[in-house]
Amino acid sequence: MPLDEELAAWLRLSLAPGLTGEMVRRLLAAYGDPQRALNAGRAALARHVPERIATALSKDTPAEAVEAATRWLDDPANRMVSLAAPEYPRQLLQIADPPPLLYVKGRVELLNQPALAIVGSRNATAQGITNAESFATTLSDAGLAIVSGLALGIDAAAHRGGLAGAASSIAVVGTGLDTVYPARNRPLAHELADRGALVSEFQLATPARAENFPRRNRVISGLSLGCLVVEAAVGSGSLITARSALDQGREVFAIPGSIHSPLAKGCHALIKQGAKLVESAADVLEELRLPTRAAAGSRSPPAGELAARLPAEFLLALGFDPFDPDMLAARTGMSAAEISALLTELEIEGTVAALPGGRFQRIR
Repeated sequence: MPLDEELAAWLRLSLAPGLTGEMVRRLLAAYGDPQRALNAGRAALARHVPERIATALSKDTPAEAVEAATRWLDDPANRMVSLAAPEYPRQLLQIADPPPLLYVKGRVELLNQPALAIVGSRNATAQGITNAESFATTLSDAGLAIVSGLALGIDAAAHRGGLAGAASSIAVVGTGLDTVYPARNRPLAHELADRGALVSEFQLATPARAENFPRRNRVISGLSLGCLVVEAAVGSGSLITARSALDQGREVFAIPGSIHSPLAKGCHALIKQGAKLVESAADVLEELRLPTRAAAGSRSPPAGELAARLPAEFLLALGFDPFDPDMLAARTGMSAAEISALLTELEIEGTVAALPGGRFQRIR
């Protein structure tokens, strides 16, 4: 089925390299809709946008782009949502640079549901993964769709948690929607397509390019009422999303961590700069003035059976910072063999997790 004229005009607009949201608004203010703007001709367009963009807009839409979009839209799960469509997310209309066209796979109605972004490190700790998934499930049950970027680590955990809750999850990706990146998250992407939504501003067949991921971060925060950073190093891309949220007037939240962990330093920097320190989902909901009745589930799961039987002194010796078995033996006076056997049992029941370098960390 061929694209209708209006959608084809929005597609052509979205394909113009370098066209910003401000330029789109200028053209719409001058001409009323994309079709009239595109019919105006290069000279007229150059009064509102740079010459190179006016030249690009005056050319016909590449036939291969139209054919690819037409084939993609044959799947009833796929939609192209223009800036003028009633389904376009209202939150996104408030940002300085809203994409003129969104590709959506899955439940398009989620785009206008109250949402929260949850982001963090790709190389997350076991505790960070647990926190992200637990917070996401609780906040999803409280009515917030969970928005993230489909990356490994915290993003993937946030999506799993959102899908496990009532309000589901939205992945904003930095590729075309006919590509899954990273490939390891393909099963998660399929689950999001079935029960949540996948969103991209990039045309079909766009591969993973480094420059596209910081750009998509403004959409992650733009769809959301706020942004929760779970774990982040000082140079983390998650902090770009947090800065976008601040620029867009959204709330920013951060979970504190160990002063010894590099993955806590980005969160601590945000807190110093005014981000809200949160210890439970209730803290997020209270700040957003939303009901908190479902928020208890974001706390750590109860101790396993073995941990519950251990003396309080041993649990204090475990702490919550990463440790190695020799350090624990020195704290407790136990032998290396006793510590090794105990850590194996605690890992099996999920009280501690093994870390790289032979270290462990308590997560319950």
